[in-house]
Amino acid sequence: MEIGLVGLLRAAWIAGILPIVIASLPYSRLGLFHGLVLEFAKRGKIMQSSPYHKFTVPQRFFSHFYMMAVVWTTLLLLTTWIYAYRTASLVPEPYFYSSISSYLAGGSNIFPFHKLHLISSEHRCSIWLSVFLLLLMEVQVLRRLLETMYVFNYNPSARMHIFGYLTGLYFYVAAPLSLCCTCAPEMFKFGTNEITQFIVKGKDTMQAIEFDWYDFVNPLLKLGWCQWVGATIFFWGWIHQLRCHAILGSLREHGRGIDEYVIPYGDWFEIVSSPHYLAEIIIYAGMVVASGGADLTIWFLFAFVVANLVFAAAETHRWYLRKFDNYPSNRLAIIPFIY
Repeated sequence: MEIGLVGLLRAAWIAGILPIVIASLPYSRLGLFHGLVLEFAKRGKIMQSSPYHKFTVPQRFFSHFYMMAVVWTTLLLLTTWIYAYRTASLVPEPYFYSSISSYLAGGSNIFPFHKLHLISSEHRCSIWLSVFLLLLMEVQVLRRLLETMYVFNYNPSARMHIFGYLTGLYFYVAAPLSLCCTCAPEMFKFGTNEITQFIVKGKDTMQAIEFDWYDFVNPLLKLGWCQWVGATIFFWGWIHQLRCHAILGSLREHGRGIDEYVIPYGDWFEIVSSPHYLAEIIIYAGMVVASGGADLTIWFLFAFVVANLVFAAAETHRWYLRKFDNYPSNRLAIIPFIY
């Protein structure tokens, strides 16, 4: 079952990446395909002239992504955390902490006669790593939900293609699941068994969870250096995306009409046209680093984020250049000094 889930997620990410990469190739024969992919990706201001307007939904439906993402990520986080707590409690404390530190730092110095125990300990460490990654994802989706509610003032006429809407819903189901896919099957089995016991045997016969904040949090404090470097990169992008979204959210106040657009300035807007996309790429790059870089599924997730946002940023940059004669010439689309 585990191989099936991991394989399905990887295939889905590849299926999402390939059309974008093909549409981005500089071949004139791909012009029609490029235009089709672009129509699916359009939203907001760059979709006003789209011939597919009847296949669109209001851009304010972005909030649906983050409502679902918060519920789904929270469910995965709580289930994985409780499962990690239960499995970690089976290991003697000194051995477990030394093992998790060694594993998450990328090393191992356990002797061969401990091989059977090492496999078990490494798997437990990977579960705690999933908890850490889901915590980062939770921080991200909670902030995005609050921004859609209190920061962004979506233009009533702003639309997005229904295919883009469905892609967004899929992304926020698959992305959190990709962060814990190696332990998801057994975790779901654990959760199902707990629910079944509750229904069949009743609350009184279930194993009680002796909640201790120290035992719940302490394994996360034993993470290796790459997890904390990854978290630092994550929050660097997170803070800049927060700032850039605040700038975008304030633009409507400075416009003279409901369909008025102005050039954004401040923070990373001084160097690229889509700094919020750049920050998103950095956020997911931080997750890759925090994962230790050994999980191919998370790499595919990151590749999809990069391909999707670079493609969208290129069109946004072209829109700015067409819209404003005085658009800053030093700004690039999304990657400073490169693209």
